[in-house]
Amino acid sequence: MTSFLHTPAMHVLSRTDLCDIELPPAEVIRLVEDAYLSFAKGASRCPTKLMMPLPKEERDSISYSMLGYDGALEQLGFKTSYRQGNDSAEKYYTTISLYDDTTGFPFAFMDCHRVGGSRTPATTAIIAKYCAKENPQSALMVGTGAQGVNTLPYLLTALPSLKKLRLFGTHPDGIALSLSTFAKYFPDREIELVKDVPEAVSQSDIVVAASGRAAHPKIQTQWLPAGGLLISVASKGVEAGSLREADYAIATNEGQMGVTGKRLAGDGRDASIDAELPDIVAGLKPGRRSQQDRVFAFSSGMIITDIPVAHALATRAIAAGRGARVELWK
Repeated sequence: MTSFLHTPAMHVLSRTDLCDIELPPAEVIRLVEDAYLSFAKGASRCPTKLMMPLPKEERDSISYSMLGYDGALEQLGFKTSYRQGNDSAEKYYTTISLYDDTTGFPFAFMDCHRVGGSRTPATTAIIAKYCAKENPQSALMVGTGAQGVNTLPYLLTALPSLKKLRLFGTHPDGIALSLSTFAKYFPDREIELVKDVPEAVSQSDIVVAASGRAAHPKIQTQWLPAGGLLISVASKGVEAGSLREADYAIATNEGQMGVTGKRLAGDGRDASIDAELPDIVAGLKPGRRSQQDRVFAFSSGMIITDIPVAHALATRAIAAGRGARVELWK
């Protein structure tokens, strides 16, 4: 007779169940980097993101979904996101479902807020690791929302050479959370708060933009110093045409950039790039051509990086007795 533990069921995990599960930056970076490497080797699958604007012009609502397979973990994942209104963080809902291809059973259904808040800065750190100039000394984080809070500790974990860390934000709570999160991992280091974004960009080897529409002058690639790297994390605060201004351009995935990052090419042009991040991680393409290149990087979430982070969080939460086991197929 099939045991209770070996019947098809979902472990349902809420945001509260996951919020205090410890997953250090170095571990997340390793998981995400391994996921890119597995994809580059052909062991994983990641179709282009499906995105659908909803027919409500006054709200500019959006929904999208992603499907993927992590060949290293042998886990299949489905991710969905919905937001009512373009800037409504409180009306943003994202989930991920995992299925175990070794057993053939469903595994977990969970809130994806914590997953994205860990996977995204890990991707940023990996881009910086492979595409920044040699021995970078300074980094600027523009934005203090969910995609930005963890960025600076992840960057410093991946690039210990960084001496100067800068932050621009307009929301007091977001600034405070960014500073406290950084202090948790690097209590002996400090972050400089800046007000002049163009000036701070011109003084930073690495610039990460994850900001809204009107918080600051839109960032241009040409503001970077020679050898600078600009990473756009779904940022409306980056000027259209920034991709075209770069000496070298990369994306996590060219197909997804064609869905969500067309405006960055400017003037209705095609958003073409020089390399994709998985190929760079695998050593198949360079992260830049020269130490003087101004590099533009477009970061779009790939579910192959969500899956291992979600799996790590889920296994720890389940082991801690969190969540509920629901037999939908009973």
